[in-house]
Amino acid sequence: MKLFFDFLPILLFFIAFKLYGIYVATAVAMAASLLQVSIFWLKHHRVEPTHMITLAIIMVLGGATLLFHDIMFIKWKPTAIYWIFASLFLITRFVGNKTLIQRMMDGKISLPEHMWHKLNLSWALFFLSMGFINLYVVYHYNTNTWVNFKLFGTLGLTVVFVVLQSMYMAKGIKKI
Repeated sequence: MKLFFDFLPILLFFIAFKLYGIYVATAVAMAASLLQVSIFWLKHHRVEPTHMITLAIIMVLGGATLLFHDIMFIKWKPTAIYWIFASLFLITRFVGNKTLIQRMMDGKISLPEHMWHKLNLSWALFFLSMGFINLYVVYHYNTNTWVNFKLFGTLGLTVVFVVLQSMYMAKGIKKI
């Protein structure tokens, strides 16, 4: 259910794009992201950092798309988000006692320290790669193909990556 909730703005963007075009889709994604953060806050009385980062980027780049009537801003949004996440994963390798992935999964599973570091690095590289892949699609394909990739391609790549990560973690899980 959380995965669906997290991908809902992308799904609504996709539907709005197919029905009304990129500018309406951008406005829908902005509204959906704001609604997503609001609903989460009302339900949990806190906000997920990933939702806030995504909301800030969609408001800035989506707003620029609508203001300047230039679709390149919205097309750069996934790359900006991916690279921010990659940076956060990399920074936590050197700052603090635990990596970001370890903090996210703390109390749920226990792994040897070296596995946490490998997982954290692999997530950083995944997000870095996804940013470059998004830019490749942006600059080599039309907007319709990019929108399809944004929903199906990124979701598919993320699912494959999570499955591979789960298989890796299964090797080292300690009972808590």
